[in-house]
Amino acid sequence: MAKQPGLPVRGSTTGRPIMVLFDALGQKWSMRILWELRDGPLTFRELRERCDDVSPTLLNTRMKMLKELGLTETTEQGYGLTEWGADLGKQLARLDDWANKWALTMYDAQP
Repeated sequence: MAKQPGLPVRGSTTGRPIMVLFDALGQKWSMRILWELRDGPLTFRELRERCDDVSPTLLNTRMKMLKELGLTETTEQGYGLTEWGADLGKQLARLDDWANKWALTMYDAQP
């Protein structure tokens, strides 16, 4: 069964939407796939190459999950981000800014 709010996921028996998202994004290759699609659609082969030749089986599994979550879609050019996927990318960029400031302040770490 697909991940969806209201159903239990790793770390949450209630399936709160944020926990469903964190569970999906925390799975191996999910974030990398979304990152690689940020500039536009890619064919399966291009996406696999950009993801360090992840196994085709795992890439298919992640693409199916991300599609079921409404974050990716199949286009004439290949796989791409939906409006929700692109918006998530913008939100993650804000979180990245926060994390860089936090690391610099708390740990004197350069981004």
